[in-house]
Parts: sequence; structure tokens; C-alpha cells
Amino acid sequence: MRPALRLLPLPLCIAFSLGATAQAQEWDWDREPPEDWRLCPLEDAVPVFPDAPQPVGTSADRQQQPTDIDGDSVSGVRDEVINFDGNVTLRRGDQFLATDNLDYNEETGHYVADGSVRYQDSGMRIVAERLRGNPDQDMHEIENVQYQLIERRGNGRADRAEMVGDLGSMYGSTYSTCPPEDRHWELRARQIDVDTESGWGTARGASLRLGRFPLLYMPYFRFPVDDRRKTGLLYPGIDYSGRNGFDYRQPIYLNLAPNYDMTLEPRIMTDRGFMLGTEARYLSRRGGAELYFEYLPSDDITARERQEEIDLGIPEENRREEDRGMFQFSGSHRFNRTWQARGNLNWISDPRYLEDMSSSLTAGSPISIVSTAGLYGRGRYWEAGLMADYNQLADYTLSERNLPYNRLPRLFGSWEQPFRPWLVAGLDVDLTRFAATDDQRYGGSRFDAKPYVSFPLEGAAWFVRPTLAWRSTAYQLDERLAQSLALEGAEPDRSPTRNQPIASVDAGLFFDRDTVFRGDRYLHTLEPRLFYLNSPYRNQDNLPLFDTRALTFSWGQLFRDNRFSGGDRQADANQMTVALTTRLIRESDGLEKLSASIGQIRYFDDSRVGLNPKAPPVESGESSWVAEAAYAINDRWTLNAGYQWDPKIRRDDLISVRSRYLIGDDGIANLGYRYRRELLEQVDFSFLYPLSPAWSLVGRYYYSLKDSSLLESIAGVQWDSCCVTVRLVGRRYVRNRIGEMNDAIQLEVELKGLGSLGANTEDRLRRAILGYYRDDLYLVPPSDLRGDPVQIDPIQ
Repeated sequence: MRPALRLLPLPLCIAFSLGATAQAQEWDWDREPPEDWRLCPLEDAVPVFPDAPQPVGTSADRQQQPTDIDGDSVSGVRDEVINFDGNVTLRRGDQFLATDNLDYNEETGHYVADGSVRYQDSGMRIVAERLRGNPDQDMHEIENVQYQLIERRGNGRADRAEMVGDLGSMYGSTYSTCPPEDRHWELRARQIDVDTESGWGTARGASLRLGRFPLLYMPYFRFPVDDRRKTGLLYPGIDYSGRNGFDYRQPIYLNLAPNYDMTLEPRIMTDRGFMLGTEARYLSRRGGAELYFEYLPSDDITARERQEEIDLGIPEENRREEDRGMFQFSGSHRFNRTWQARGNLNWISDPRYLEDMSSSLTAGSPISIVSTAGLYGRGRYWEAGLMADYNQLADYTLSERNLPYNRLPRLFGSWEQPFRPWLVAGLDVDLTRFAATDDQRYGGSRFDAKPYVSFPLEGAAWFVRPTLAWRSTAYQLDERLAQSLALEGAEPDRSPTRNQPIASVDAGLFFDRDTVFRGDRYLHTLEPRLFYLNSPYRNQDNLPLFDTRALTFSWGQLFRDNRFSGGDRQADANQMTVALTTRLIRESDGLEKLSASIGQIRYFDDSRVGLNPKAPPVESGESSWVAEAAYAINDRWTLNAGYQWDPKIRRDDLISVRSRYLIGDDGIANLGYRYRRELLEQVDFSFLYPLSPAWSLVGRYYYSLKDSSLLESIAGVQWDSCCVTVRLVGRRYVRNRIGEMNDAIQLEVELKGLGSLGANTEDRLRRAILGYYRDDLYLVPPSDLRGDPVQIDPIQ
């Protein structure tokens, strides 16, 4: 029958339009945890229709599907009015329409469906009082509508809806993701006009209500009604801190083209001034880029705290600028399957910028920000690159002399290939020009090559891997640097070299047995390991220190062929590492119940190479004992510990203890203690404690015992319901390296399925409380800095 073909699409076009306001958000570039609907009862505004058949196909297949019409009786005159009475149903593909009676005038094209109108497809269900219109004129009207979305949360109602072609209007409409009898929040609108061809809707007299109270009123606004990105306002950010005062941000999204866009973010800080941030993003088949720039003219804090900077003796070049800003660019381009270019460029107006603008939960700002750009390639047995980097000071308590050398440029490559099961050859090569950011240090160029050959011999329960390597390093130094490095009475050498052989043997055994522990069956392993290293002494006192530091002694250091990073020092060695690891692995599910390792290096000779001529050697004898252990006390409680003990002075070098306890289905408590002799002693406690399914407490206490000072404290409360989450968090944290503190109080109201109002406290808590989401238990907390690599789906 002809009217059914034009009638069925009507409800979806109109009723879904208000729910689509929730689509007016930014691109989701980072994967976020899914919204939690566990507190929502299984209550639909429109119950399931028991007589509706299973849908066939999708909405895209409707035009090709036939329409079937059934009813208790059919009457009327052909070419005039046809009446379907009693249990009238129309079916087409995924669509189903039922009503008590349907009248269709074939002469005028008018139809009327009266009594218990019900509609369902793969996306939603609708009940209405009356449906009428004219398919020839593409005009339809539906009265007293209730709808329930199926593909995602959402329901609501409307007094009346009209549609003429691609234009539709809805009057007295509502939308919410809450159950119909428990409306914690609801969108209401006096009138909504929808243009399905352009994908835009216009709301008049719209309001957002929290419970019974109106929270926001908008006399007029536009919003998208489909998945197409649209220019418009994004959700604002509201914050308050002792440094910025009242802080309001209003992002404005500009959809410029299918593969690039821009977001403007005007920001008002009552104690600082007006700031404008701009983010632009670009995507192509071979890569993408993201650019961010923010500008704060005449920052009030500059004048307000200028005298304090002078009193503290801060050098003029490290003080705040009047006009302040930041620039960041991150992008990549893939040329083919082997080669790609990547860049990450950063700039700040002054060294105090990150400290003043960040609300980070990390203690202090980084020493520097680094800009990098390069060309990188990778094959089956090799990888190579040509890159450059530049450091800019970001800590006003330091000078540019503390910055690492810039690499302008660096050419590097690695190759490793097996020729036989027992023969592997490789080569690591690096050619770098080093230049300092400041003009008080001098640089040079370095060529570093390390060819090696390995003879791996392995069995099911053992391995032996002898390796022979030759490290050859040559420099071309600036004249003044060569003069400063010259030994007393010697001529400056602008082209010093180092050639040093390195030999090592790594060997281990694997023993295992079946055992029973507390009623469970386990695989118990015992894994002894020996690592012998020999490299003769070469005097390297006349070599510069461009990128080389002493590595922190740890478990991994027991099996390295060098105790220095970078290429400026190669340690001499005649030493043996003895180590032992044992594990308990539960056979039922593979859980590692226990893992414990202990090891030590035995130095047969003094290791004389140091970072400078006056550095004391590593004396022959025993190194510190290194021990690590992890124990799953039960399925909720785990304990990790690390310990280093120096037998020469009979003192602890390092103590690290971390404990995690899972509380119920959502809660977690973390307790950590870290001690490193003469450097730090800290305790860190964080938790999420559920008081009930709806209420929970969050907190963190991070304290330096060595300095008797607080590093960070967080206290907050969360309330969660079916469709609303409220977080109120107070924070006090160190904002720079000299220990100055900042206070902030943040409130966030998350309307599930719509968006959030206020500060983004959720991300802050994820960074502070490892395991804030259970899926994050084994992940590194998300970055607190912009400029991460662009991650967007490629254009098809």
C-alpha cells in the first residue's frame, strides 16, 4: 500500500532530533572509559512491543524491502477511502507500525492512523495517540509522542511533531538518559525545528533542568541532528583556584572541512585576564597534525608578583613576560610502509609559563620542553632516522646551563640479523652534532659505532649467549671545548677517539615443578642466571659529556654492558652477575602468585672510567644486593617491593614498597613508600572508597619525609546515579621546585549521555589514583601535557 512507504520514516526523523544534542561534542581523539550505567534500572519509557517481529536488515535497506499490511477487516471503495480496522500492522525491513485503525483516501492522498499508535525500528520505539498526513505532499503530523532510543540511552516525549519534506518541527519536547520516573536531568524545548538534509536543528525556549531546578536556559540555539561534525559551541569548563580566581572556558568548534577543523577557546580568569586558545587539526590518508596556540596579553600576575621575583633574585631572563603564550605542534606523515616523518614542536613565552598555567597534579613543571622533528624508517632487520631536537628552559629556578645539549642534527641506525640459529650479527651507529642552548658552553660532533656478533645457544631449559662487540667513537670538538678538556700539560685534542672491545656471556637455566599451595595447583620455577662482562680500561678523561649520565643502579643494570647512558663513556669491566628468580604460577588461570628475584655483581677489578677525572672508581668486590618481589596475597590484595643493600657500608641504598587493595566492585586503595639514600624519602597514599553504590570518597596524600613537606593532597566526594555524576574535589599541591603551593576547588557535574559541566576532575583523579578505573590498574596514568601524537582514524 502506497502510504506505508512514506509514512514509516517519520518518527525517527523527528523524535531523535532532541537526543542528538548530545552529539554536539568534540572529536574523541583519546579513548575514554565508557559511561557507567550500572545504577540504571532496566526501565524503558516505551516497553518492548511483544507483537513486533525481529528486524530485517538495516535502515539503509528499507527502500528495497516490501511492505506487508494486516488487519482484522478491510472496507471502503477502490480509488476513494480504504479503511483498515482492528489490530492494523505494517511491516517493512526493520520497521514495524501498529494501530487500532488506518484510513487512507486514495483520491486526496490523506491518511489517518488512530488509537494506540506504536512504531519500532532498530534505533527506537514510539507510542503516540494519532498519526496523520499526506505522503504525496510529504506532510506528516504525530500527536502526543513518547519515545525510547534503542541503540543508546535516551528517552522523552513531545506534544506534537510535524514534518514537511526534510523539514520537521517538534513542540513541547523533552529528552533525558534518566528513567522516566526518576528525572535527575532533562532537556526541554518549546519548539525544535529540524532540517534532515543539512543535518541541523534549531531549538527555541530550551532549558536544561537538574531535578526540579532549571540550570541553564537558552532562548535560541542550533545543534546537529546526525553524526556530521558541525560548527557550534562545545560544553564550557568552569573552575576556581587561588591563583587564577574564577576560571571560565567556552570552546567554539569550527568544522572547516571533512579532514580539518579548529576549536577556539576564549577563557576568562578573574585574577589573570582574558586568554584565547586555538586548536587546529588536520588529517590525510598518510598522517595528521595538531596545532595548539594560546595567548594571554597583559597577564595580571606579572605585575602583581614582579617585586617578589626581584626580591627572590630571579634573573631577568627567567621572569614572567607581560604578554604570555604557548605554541605546540604535533604531526606525522607516512611516505610508504618503511618511512615516515614526525614532528613535535613546542614553545613558551617564559620559563614560568607552565608553572603558572598548569593545574597539574604532578609536583612542579619540567626542567625543559623539547621540540623534535625527524625522518624515521624501519625494516625487517633494521631501523634508522635523521632527526633534530631543541630544549627550551621551563624551570625559572635553573639556568640554561642546566639544559641538555641540543642534537642538531642526529643520524642514527641499528641493524641486527640472524644468519644461522647460532649466529647473529648487528651494528648500532650514531652521528650527532651537539650544540648548547646557552652561549657559555661549546659543542661538537660525535660518531659512535658498535658492531657486534652473538652466538646464541638455547635449549628447552637453558640458554648461553656469548657476544663480542667493538665500540669505536670519534669526535670533532669546538676549539674552546677541546681546550677545557685537555689534560694538564697536554695539547688540546679537537679529534679525540676511543676504541674498546666488549665481551659478554649471558647464561641461564630453567627448572620447574608442580606444587600445591593453599589448595591450588601451581607451576613453581627456579631460574638461575649468570652474566659475565669483560671490557679493558680506556682513558676517557679527555672526552666530553654531551648526553651521558650514570645509570641508576637497579635490577636491569645487572645485565647491561655499560653503566652509563649515551655514547661518551664506555665502562671498563671485569665482573660477574649472579642472579636468581623464582615464580609461582597458578595453573587454573595463569595468575603469577609470586615472583621474587635477587642478584649481585662481583667486580673482579676496579672499574676506573668515570664521568670526570676526579670521579672515584667502582672498587673491586661486591655491588649492592638487588632484590625485587611481587606477591598476590589474594585476588584483591597485591604487594610489590624492591630493596637494595650495600654490604660495604652495611646500609640500605633503596627501599620501595607498593601495596594495592581492591575494595568491592569499584573501590581501590594504594599505599607506597620510596626511599633512596641521600636523595628522597616519600610516602604516597591514594584511594577511592565507596560508601554505597551512589556515594564514594576519593583522596590522595603525597608527602616527603626527607623534607617534611607536603607534595600533594586531594580530598573529594563523588555522587553517582543512573544518569548523573557529581564530583567535588579540593586539591593542594606543589606548583614549582622551590615548594610554592597552590590550592584549587573543583566541581564537575556529568550528565551521562550529554556531557559535563565544570572542571575536568575525572582526568585529574585518574592521574592521581592509579586504578581509579579498574581497567587502568596496569596502565601508566595518562599524560598531563598536550602535544601527544595525533590518533585519529584515517580517511577512507
